[in-house]
Amino acid sequence: MEVPTTFTHPIPANGEKHPVTKVLVIVSKGTLEDVYAGLIMANGALMEGMEAKMFFTFFGLDAIRKDRQDHLHTATVGNPAFMHRLPTMLGGLPGFEALASTMMRNEMDKLDIPPVSEFMEMIVAGGGEIYGCKLAVEMFKLDEEEFIDDLSGVITVGDMYALAEGEGSQIIFI
Repeated sequence: MEVPTTFTHPIPANGEKHPVTKVLVIVSKGTLEDVYAGLIMANGALMEGMEAKMFFTFFGLDAIRKDRQDHLHTATVGNPAFMHRLPTMLGGLPGFEALASTMMRNEMDKLDIPPVSEFMEMIVAGGGEIYGCKLAVEMFKLDEEEFIDDLSGVITVGDMYALAEGEGSQIIFI
């Protein structure tokens, strides 16, 4: 199977191709695996020469909070993919989530995957932009001082959609 070197939208009926030139990754969850999924997608876009912007909302805001971004946890309760080999009730036992999070971090260390804070610095250094959701920030009564220094801004949903304007743009929701 040949791996494509240029990513495109699905081919429309008229046969025209439209290359993807920009991605907007929306991260709404604050679990270790969800935040890393967003970071990997944004970093991959930058590595392919695309423009990448990230928008963190609701519990995803933990990923851009100075005091929390390197202390995210793996979801064990309600995560059937993680628990497929273990009885579901184990996920709720005291200390199990911390154990699972440590195991996940150890596996990422083996693959030389950087911590969340360092990954975000890499994305910004590569030309990516990171935004927080104004509504969620207000709802959780957070101050902008709580967020990472590399934050491009706290913006409205309308502003977020404006970031995705233009042909060749994709929105990825996590």
